[in-house]
Amino acid sequence: MRIINYANAICEAHRQLLKSDPRVFIIGQGLWSPWYAGSSLKDLDKQFGKNRVIDTPVCENAVTAAAIGAAISGMRPIVFHPRMDFMLLAMDPIINQAANWSYMFAGKSNAPVVIRSVINRGGEQGAQHSQALQALLAHIPGLKVVMPATPYDAKGLLIAAVRDGNPVMYIDDRWLYEIEGAVPEEMYSVEIGKAAIRKKGKDVTIVAISYMAKLALEAGKALAKNGIDAEVIDLRSVKPWDADMVCSSVKKTGRLVVAEAAWKTCGVSADIAAVVSREAFDRLDAPVERVTLPETPAPASKALEAGYYPSATDIVKAAEKTISRRKNGLQSALR
Repeated sequence: MRIINYANAICEAHRQLLKSDPRVFIIGQGLWSPWYAGSSLKDLDKQFGKNRVIDTPVCENAVTAAAIGAAISGMRPIVFHPRMDFMLLAMDPIINQAANWSYMFAGKSNAPVVIRSVINRGGEQGAQHSQALQALLAHIPGLKVVMPATPYDAKGLLIAAVRDGNPVMYIDDRWLYEIEGAVPEEMYSVEIGKAAIRKKGKDVTIVAISYMAKLALEAGKALAKNGIDAEVIDLRSVKPWDADMVCSSVKKTGRLVVAEAAWKTCGVSADIAAVVSREAFDRLDAPVERVTLPETPAPASKALEAGYYPSATDIVKAAEKTISRRKNGLQSALR
């Protein structure tokens, strides 16, 4: 395996999908521009032609609806939204059509579309260019939602999404684009709905989503220096998410920290906390801790961003807080 970065892994997945399956095409804004897509779509139009790598005007709703129609007709489109914020203009075809199509036709017709949206947080971009909206999408029956955190998963989950046969929301984060890792040259899939244990441990479980998985590993190393053995789980998929793996880990450690760079109220972290509290309640030694964004829109100031976005230190503090609760403290408090 070679070492390549996250963005190039995404590009390779696109290239191999286009080469291996004539039903695959890419459509969206900025497909021919490195300013929009970074290197994640570099030169694909030159290799496969502009009839399969289709750069469009600013028309999120129309482009997404057209791709969903093509999927229903037997194609395997990948829609590219360079900013997740503006994908909100396409929520009608995503939710009313793609998500409901198979159900409304009793499984005899489906909409195998992949909708790729990019989180462009940071860089003083402000509230309308920085939003992570995975919880909104995960709430919708009929949609699958994946958020790879490594180059290996970035490639494997995109291939799995295109092959899945259902509408899949593929969410990548620009903060991960330069992260490097080992990626096989051949095509492969990563199972949707299956989490990965990035570090084994016995004292506290840290479940992290997207780029927070990288920070969780950093936190795990810092905690180890203080004698705390953290188990770090990269969720990879947020709909469905791997409740079996997470609950099994929590039953071993007795403590849980969930790290998600999105808002706390009604977030994916809230769903994880609720499920674990139900399925592993008698094994919890402390309340679930969550590391999330503040309940405010993103600021447009570098100084404010430094306090707005969670860090590895925030994860360390949350883990130390739950560790500091005395053994069986949760159960004792409820007696």
